[in-house]
Amino acid sequence: MNDINPNLVLAIGGAALVTYGLRLGGLLLAGHLPKNGGFRRFMDALPGTILISLVAPGIVSSGILGAVAALATAWCAWKTKNVLLAMLLGMGVVAAGRWIG
Repeated sequence: MNDINPNLVLAIGGAALVTYGLRLGGLLLAGHLPKNGGFRRFMDALPGTILISLVAPGIVSSGILGAVAALATAWCAWKTKNVLLAMLLGMGVVAAGRWIG
């Protein structure tokens, strides 16, 4: 129980150094990035593309039900501008679809 694996300690320490190094690098680099132009538009769009890359595999793996729920969620968010309501609708569509069969 008291045996500490040095490889585990090194792995955790290395991961921590890389994580904080990336954060520090981003902070130091942010002041040197262009404030306008194509690169700026790319950086502004990046959070949305990351969100899609996280959500899309779940939609695809859920099949037709996932696609219907995603479309209902997107439509509700677009029409109402209420993200919470849209998420609740999407979850409701999935729950109803699973309950039905």
